[in-house]
Amino acid sequence: MVFEKCVNADAACEVREFKSVDIVRRLGVIPPHHIHLKNYPIATPVSAFNASCIIDEASNIVMIYARIILGYYMYVSAIALLEIPLDDVLTGAVSFSHYPATIVVYPSVKYDIWGTEDPRVQEVDGRICMIYSGRTISYFNPSIRRERTLPVLACCQDYRRCTKIGVFVLRRGLRELTISDKDAVILDVGEPEWVYLLHRPHMMNEIHYLTASQVPRSMIVPGNSFREIEVRNTKVVMEPAKFEYKLGWCTPPVKVSENEYLVIVHGVDREIEGYRAFAALLRYDKDTGLRPIAVTPYYILEPRMMYEVYGDRPFVVFPCGLARVSKNELLIVYGAADYVIGFGLIHIDDVMSLLDKGRLE
Repeated sequence: MVFEKCVNADAACEVREFKSVDIVRRLGVIPPHHIHLKNYPIATPVSAFNASCIIDEASNIVMIYARIILGYYMYVSAIALLEIPLDDVLTGAVSFSHYPATIVVYPSVKYDIWGTEDPRVQEVDGRICMIYSGRTISYFNPSIRRERTLPVLACCQDYRRCTKIGVFVLRRGLRELTISDKDAVILDVGEPEWVYLLHRPHMMNEIHYLTASQVPRSMIVPGNSFREIEVRNTKVVMEPAKFEYKLGWCTPPVKVSENEYLVIVHGVDREIEGYRAFAALLRYDKDTGLRPIAVTPYYILEPRMMYEVYGDRPFVVFPCGLARVSKNELLIVYGAADYVIGFGLIHIDDVMSLLDKGRLE
């Protein structure tokens, strides 16, 4: 075992079944030809997917940060910002509208030179933070099977001006065993000195670990130069179920009580390697640390619309964005079949009801 397990890490997989109870109401999609780039010579991307979101409450605008592909030769991604009225999303008008977009993050350092992928955007300490998967300089090098992807942190001032701060790496001794690390988000449990980084290292033993590590809070603020940020005290939060190949963190956590956090996790099945999503409830206590206390026994989102089943990567729903739109509703933004951006609505009561069926304590 490479990492220590947290409490309930094994129990979380034992209560889950290979079954879906899809509770996400589809609101619409944005296809790539409805996106018009303002700051690049190519007018529209060939695909746009795996988008995150944050809502500007003052203007009721949904800031969508989407992974875009401009060409299929090396499949190199950038991240574009779309500013969409919340009403367009909630009424379904988003499916029929066209939107301008601006590329805000693109390959520029050795940690992301072959692509900036799958952004997760959230507010931390009053700043808009983005973590994305960077395809490093080693990504296509067949002689180097180490750190092919790593989580890169950026800060987005006024939503639009994104500055790369650093890259998260495991400590020495584990770093040398890391093939890739991705699917990362920040979980702020209120500790003054540090925050959690939820991330998914893929190690040389060919196991993908769903983990949480501690990161000094002082390291996630803009500095004078781009830097490596070493994570510490890494622990496995959950194991895959017997029918799954791997798990990955999806969306930034949503706080639902004083010390409990709702997170969405994707699972990849062993039969066709399809991507589905389930929910988990994490709890933090000073004495026991972070642990799952409930999981939905079933997937709550699975590919069922044609645009989710058929695309560049069939049978994939890949959520990266989750935001409250009312006291009891969450907007979920996801990539559908690696080709379009999907929008859905989740009632928190529905999620909590399913979580009650998968209580671990």
